Amino acid sequence: MAVKRLKITIQGAVQGVGFRPFVYRLADELQLTGWVINSGSGVFIEVEGSPDNLALFLRRVHDERPPQSSIHTLEQAQLDPAGYQQFEIRKSDEGGETTAIMLPDLATCPDCRKELFDPADRRYRYPFINCTNCGPRFTIISALPYDRPNTSMKHFQMCPACEEEYRNPADRRFHAQPNACPECGPHIELWDHSGQVMASHEAALHQAVAAIEAGKIVAVKGLGGFHLICDAGNSPAIRRLRERKHREEKPFALMFPDLSLIRQYCHVSETEARLLQSSQAPIVLLKQCLPHPPGLSEEVAPGNPYLGVMLPYTPLHHLLLSDLDKPVVATSGNISDEPICIDEQEALQRLHGIADLFLVHNRPILRHADDSIVRLIAGREMVMRRARGYAPLPIRLPSAPPPTLAVGAHLKNSIALSVGKNVFISQHIGDLETEASFNAFQEVIDRFKEVYRTEPEIIAADLHPDYLSSQYAREQNRPIHTVQHHYAHILSCMLENEIEPPVLGISWDGTGLGDDGTVWGGEFLEITQNDFIRRACFRPFRLPGGDHAIREPRRSALGALFEICRSEEEKHYPSELWQSFSEPERKTLFRMLSRGINAPLSSSAGRLFDAVAALTGLRYRNNFEGQAAMELEFLLPDAPREAGSYPLRVRREKNSGKKSLLILDWAVMMEAIRNDKQQGVAAAVISAKFHNTLVESCLDVAKAVGLEKVALSGGCFQNKYLTEGVIRRLQAEGFRVYWHQQAPPNDGGIALGQIGAVWRLHQNK
Repeated sequence: MAVKRLKITIQGAVQGVGFRPFVYRLADELQLTGWVINSGSGVFIEVEGSPDNLALFLRRVHDERPPQSSIHTLEQAQLDPAGYQQFEIRKSDEGGETTAIMLPDLATCPDCRKELFDPADRRYRYPFINCTNCGPRFTIISALPYDRPNTSMKHFQMCPACEEEYRNPADRRFHAQPNACPECGPHIELWDHSGQVMASHEAALHQAVAAIEAGKIVAVKGLGGFHLICDAGNSPAIRRLRERKHREEKPFALMFPDLSLIRQYCHVSETEARLLQSSQAPIVLLKQCLPHPPGLSEEVAPGNPYLGVMLPYTPLHHLLLSDLDKPVVATSGNISDEPICIDEQEALQRLHGIADLFLVHNRPILRHADDSIVRLIAGREMVMRRARGYAPLPIRLPSAPPPTLAVGAHLKNSIALSVGKNVFISQHIGDLETEASFNAFQEVIDRFKEVYRTEPEIIAADLHPDYLSSQYAREQNRPIHTVQHHYAHILSCMLENEIEPPVLGISWDGTGLGDDGTVWGGEFLEITQNDFIRRACFRPFRLPGGDHAIREPRRSALGALFEICRSEEEKHYPSELWQSFSEPERKTLFRMLSRGINAPLSSSAGRLFDAVAALTGLRYRNNFEGQAAMELEFLLPDAPREAGSYPLRVRREKNSGKKSLLILDWAVMMEAIRNDKQQGVAAAVISAKFHNTLVESCLDVAKAVGLEKVALSGGCFQNKYLTEGVIRRLQAEGFRVYWHQQAPPNDGGIALGQIGAVWRLHQNK
């Protein structure tokens, strides 16, 4: 039979997953000759043999590819035979366009975990064990293609034993780029607060465990940065951590040794168990079994029925948690509003006064990556913070826009870069509130452009001119495309769900500048081919003090009630709310409201949540973003199943010469809430009726607009009760509902939507 040769180009997540070794073994099994290489574009293969075996090779490449890989495109061309005598893995091609996908870091696989705890294995208790199926990727890569010289492992020369594994096609570590062992790889040390080495290797681990058991706070250098770790059952230690980190009440994440122990504390569904044990190994929000489970401090998540829980995902974490055999607090190694520390010298400075000891290692971290956070909503995962395990995997576009950099929002910032049809979304960067976070934002952009060898032709930014991300965009000497905040939210949801206009987008959050110059946040947008029409919103009201209202829900409540009554008389306001302000404060705030000075109009659903939380007396001041809204949600299990809803009036206004604008007037609802509070109705019942009213408002607008497809986005749709209620009601009435999975519904998804806006414009030119 005549020999044929195929030239194959594969693009997708095909580097760092053992794809070349897989291709090598498959070609060898089928008696094919040729070669395979990595390149900046993906994997190139030339393979020759009988036509039947070549056809089988193509089919099996697709069907049997490594589990962590994905194939976006597979192109083939038939060529004359070249007379290859064997099949080999050749040196990677460093040139050409970079479109290959950089893989996220992967949690320690079962095979490596087994070896880690096997006394007979040469990597027994080695904190950096890995293979082609697991280990660091994104956080150690300096350039593509993914080869050891392009990683921070280039500093470690493999010993003969590791080199033999690396060269052996039958070995699990064949071409595992971070391959190492105790003889040749990185090691750990325990430092005191001044950086003096107290112990190294196994002794460092033992002393770190003893320190945590003694109530100390230990900064542990992990995969994408430092964790601050302490005993989750030690209330004084957690209180010290809160004081030192300036984190009053925001919940801390927990790391448990194993799934069976998690089940003793939390309800864990089959899907949640799968997420916890996945290669992404995110923090999963789980409902606690008991209000105050024994062995767990109430200081971990004050007043919160949910715990943010994860399993160990690096060998070092596995060793620590195995030795401790108890849950620990494992929170990001930073001061609130600053990026996570990735370098031990940096950690000594920035975490000075927070950590008592530092468990460090000498494998450099090239990129920071916080832990991802996931919540199960409507039976499937919703990524609420997209970082380790998920970033920078791309979202695919149907066609390629011009190379575009999207700089995202001001809060929960992430950036995105389009390269061909791929939109690469960065890891979570955080709130651009400090110089350190803004520097991290700029560094992520520079690294993305460098690794993908791409200079953007267009920069997409938020419409708000004062965001640091928008200011950065204006300084780059590139054409800028500004995108309205809530339009970006909906486009983000549409892109990941691969849906086309016309779509009704429901975008609810705290703050976003509208194209009329007011603060939007409770929006119903009709998405057209390359624009949007604002079809409905909540009745606007003034926020006295502007951004101060975000931190003080009582201001939102005062603004909402003033909007209704236009009075400064005490009788129109609940007594507890009234008394929460001093007389001078009330005079100042009423002056702002009556004159419209430093009291912007807002249609924000987030501020409505705040106003209701304050009206019920639940919370007057937020200690972290969204706290009041979260506490309203936490009340819901205590409400009767059929709590009913409040009335909500819908009226029409002219919408700038376009279609009429529906105004959801909450005035009657607010008055009813105020009356319920005065009559002693339980806060849980008020919360349930309020949530149910919002659900029904979505259905009312969807019916009025009459579009079949409805997309939900914005931070309010992190609320499980609200989101599932809206999905359920709309689906029951025949609407097709879409919500987030891969990109966060909060502002972490804005950058994806910004690129979507540029893509839609160029697609429809």
